[in-house]
Amino acid sequence: MTRPLCRAASLADGTARGFVFGAGSTRQAVFVLRHAGEIRAYRNACPHRGTPLEIMPDAFFDAECRFLVCRTHGAQFRPADGFCVAGPCAGRSLTPAPVRVENGVLVLDEVG
Repeated sequence: MTRPLCRAASLADGTARGFVFGAGSTRQAVFVLRHAGEIRAYRNACPHRGTPLEIMPDAFFDAECRFLVCRTHGAQFRPADGFCVAGPCAGRSLTPAPVRVENGVLVLDEVG
């Protein structure tokens, strides 16, 4: 299954956007980001406790747009690979989600 997310051009460098699909036991949360010109996607779950990274909608980056931050426990992740460089889950990584650009639209492939 694929899910269209947003126009690729609407995602500016240094920004991220979250998406939630389903509810209850079928709920899936992901976010897409553009950093240093590259688009990536991850499941929106901190490897420490599984909580979403952001508290405010789409607030995934730190103030300098260098790291993704879990607002619950302060873990910091590299945008390029989701690796945690500081915080309670240091050494672990965010789970990548398969995203691609199709006709100018970011499309998420099956989120299983």
